[in-house]
Amino acid sequence: QVQLVESGGRLVQAGGSLRLSCAASGRTASGRTFSRLAMGWFRQAPGKEREFVAAIAWNTDHTLYSDSVKGRFTISRDNDKNAVYLDMDSLQPEDAAVYYCVADTSVVIGTNRWEYDYWGRGTQVTVSS
Repeated sequence: QVQLVESGGRLVQAGGSLRLSCAASGRTASGRTFSRLAMGWFRQAPGKEREFVAAIAWNTDHTLYSDSVKGRFTISRDNDKNAVYLDMDSLQPEDAAVYYCVADTSVVIGTNRWEYDYWGRGTQVTVSS
């Protein structure tokens, strides 16, 4: 099984920046490892639905962002370190949420929760106004 562990969440002031990291280990039932997985981030604020934030294809050629974070957040990955990152700039109180790292074996990256088979436990990001 693929295990995902997020880190980097903390309290930050509005307008500040933060980097989230996700460390991946293990392999899928078919034997795929990190370098052949699509990776992404979702977030969930209290009382709200879990929503897509960003995703990156296994070969890093293709990325997707939600409209709410486009231009402020950047997703990247290091296949040598089995890690994916989310760099967040110009953070606003509405960005506060638990951020989840996700992975999937699909070649095409998507924005729906059901498209991702592997989920981390999340890391809390709090933004003070």
